Amino acid sequence: MFVPLLDDTPVRRIGRPWVTYGFMAVCTMIWVIFQSDWLFPPHPEAVVSFGLIPSVLFSEAVLPDGYAVVPAWATLVTSLFLHGGLLHLVGNLLFLRAFGDNVEEDLGHVRYAIFLIMCGVGAGVAHALGATNPDAPLVGASGAVAGVVAAYVILHPQLKVWVLVFYVLSLRLRAFWIIGAWVVFQLGNALIAGEQQVAFWAHVGGFLTGAVLVAALKRPDVGLFDHELRARIRRRGEGPAEGSA
Repeated sequence: MFVPLLDDTPVRRIGRPWVTYGFMAVCTMIWVIFQSDWLFPPHPEAVVSFGLIPSVLFSEAVLPDGYAVVPAWATLVTSLFLHGGLLHLVGNLLFLRAFGDNVEEDLGHVRYAIFLIMCGVGAGVAHALGATNPDAPLVGASGAVAGVVAAYVILHPQLKVWVLVFYVLSLRLRAFWIIGAWVVFQLGNALIAGEQQVAFWAHVGGFLTGAVLVAALKRPDVGLFDHELRARIRRRGEGPAEGSA
């Protein structure tokens, strides 16, 4: 198990990654207010009302009276802000904090907000189409985060990221190694725990949506695959500095 902490590239052009921070804040507030018992009694019915239920989305089933708070199609978005547990929430927030700020800088605030939502929608559609239990609600921002991860590795595969391995050892590794390990971990989870339990197709859908959209939504002066970094290295005639483990 590994957790990304931060990368070596500070955000400069956009001041603060306000969309990333705002998304994290909304997810946290919804968890604290509606899903935890820290301040108020939890509302488990929120998962049914605002989670994505494939059979309801495709009009194969209808929610009981009082549960249909928003249109079925809207749950493709509302489900992103609910989570299945505290670890689920924290894991998504850590990945979004590590990778989201640089992607937001490369896309700009507005396009990044659109990108996040579209990745979440793509994840929800993929999950709904591939669900083996269409009556089970899907919640969580994992699909949107998977899209951010895809965008990051396409934009900055050579950047180095600090990761915490097994919550003990910190390492500084290139992004493509970390994200490659993340993909393998997702596949392993799907095989061990079952596709439905880990929302495997949501991760696939979000990742592919992010990979497709990033080239269209990035700023015109932003290259792909660390183009600027590789060009700078060629001009200097030197390789990238190796990081310490």
